[in-house]
Amino acid sequence: MSVNAAFEALIGNIAGDARLKEPMSRHTSWRIGGPAALFVVADTLGDLNRITATLLDEDVPFTVVGKGTNLLVADAGYDGAVVVLGKEFKRHEIDGEHIRAGAGAMLAAMVQDAFKEGLEGLAFAVGIPGTFGGALAMNAGAQDVWIGAITESVTIYVPGEGLRRLRGAEVPWAYRSSGLDRLGIIVEGEVRVSEGDPVRIRAEMERYFKNRKASQPLSQPNAGSVFRNPEGDSAGRLIEACGLKGLAVGGAAVSEKHANFIVNEGGATAADVVILMRQVSEAVKRDHGIELRPEIRFLGRFEEA
Repeated sequence: MSVNAAFEALIGNIAGDARLKEPMSRHTSWRIGGPAALFVVADTLGDLNRITATLLDEDVPFTVVGKGTNLLVADAGYDGAVVVLGKEFKRHEIDGEHIRAGAGAMLAAMVQDAFKEGLEGLAFAVGIPGTFGGALAMNAGAQDVWIGAITESVTIYVPGEGLRRLRGAEVPWAYRSSGLDRLGIIVEGEVRVSEGDPVRIRAEMERYFKNRKASQPLSQPNAGSVFRNPEGDSAGRLIEACGLKGLAVGGAAVSEKHANFIVNEGGATAADVVILMRQVSEAVKRDHGIELRPEIRFLGRFEEA
């Protein structure tokens, strides 16, 4: 594996940027994480082709990251390359009752533009951070609706092969999962919306945002729900029932507002979060007999705590 060789091959040869030893704390909503050995921004599809080909040739492992809103990066960092989709992938456009968007488009911008055009169908996504690609990968949504339900198509890039377009019905949607990351790199998607009453759309957006603001620690660095909800129950309810709100390890703490959120109260490390997650899951297993499964992604090598 030669990260330096990959860097030398890419710098100056792509429209985007390439950096060595980039702190991932700058690129995650938790504000936690050591350096990525190589950090690369693909501004165009040509960039993405060159970047993935180079990384494969140099045997450098890589992962594609959006805004890092559900990502925990190890304190020691990541030995491979982090690829971020840049300019060309940040665009979105409204075409009648469809919105086409690059995977790097901000979900919040799509929600606002749909509202301005009097289109309903995306109100549930108000207040959900991150990119459209991340929302597709995680099948993001609220309790009663998910983005997979309105997705018409997803285009993925398969390194060494090219683009592949999937109809929404072909995507293996599941709870907080789409399976798309196992198929390729999400580069674009299309969702269907419909004409609606602007007053009703605004009211629906305000309802979703009010619920999120009341129940989630939006003012503190966090990565959203830490654990998946077990079937028929809520991870937050189980954790709260164990009396764990406010439990802290170092700078990481179980949110007083929502027990399934871990917040960075200042100076939290990835090790703090992992230890706290373990304490929470052990307590829930002990008190409720339920094994909680992480919803967040882990990147890098984590030492046993």
